Amino acid sequence: MIAIFRGLRQDIAAIKERDPAARNSLEVLLLYSGLHALMLHRPAYWLYRHNCFFLARALSQIARFLTGIEIHPGAKIGRGVLIDHGAGVVIGETAEIGDGCTIYQGVTLGGTGKDKGKRHPTLGKNVLVGAGAKILGPFTVGDNSKVAAGAVLLEPLEENSTAVGVPARAVRVAGKKVDNTLLDQVHIPDPVSQELCRMMMKIEKLERRIQELEEEKK
Repeated sequence: MIAIFRGLRQDIAAIKERDPAARNSLEVLLLYSGLHALMLHRPAYWLYRHNCFFLARALSQIARFLTGIEIHPGAKIGRGVLIDHGAGVVIGETAEIGDGCTIYQGVTLGGTGKDKGKRHPTLGKNVLVGAGAKILGPFTVGDNSKVAAGAVLLEPLEENSTAVGVPARAVRVAGKKVDNTLLDQVHIPDPVSQELCRMMMKIEKLERRIQELEEEKK
């Protein structure tokens, strides 16, 4: 029982730390659907682990009805997780979410087929998943990484990386730890745009070289 209350305090503290709209602990406890979904998921997960599958699934469906957040009772979720707003969030059966992660509305942690066993993603610690992002498949997203809003990630992501686009491409954040407390989903580098810029620079360089050679022939 003490551990349950200690974990609840950690979840509330995480919301207060990362959500600028959170004014006090009582407001978070009574009014935050993301926290309510996690509170109901904990006993559902316990029931699932003890083979009470029907009761576990029934509790998860009650949580879905009340919060708009669907978490399969088999999903493993750490402490200090913030599900911000949460509407439309779907977390699959074999998904794992590490401590300190931040998940926005419309996120899906799903599978890509009907395979048995592990088929949903694993998020490391302090991962940020932007609004509407989809992470599909049984791979790992490394610690301190970001998946941009609207991205569709279909492959593993290394630690301290940022993934953007459809399908998502990784951008290394060289030498810097990703600070999820900033909650910045806008100022994220675009690897496609960067690559196009590099190609344009190479083309311009080649064109100048061709002109120089033509002038030398004259």
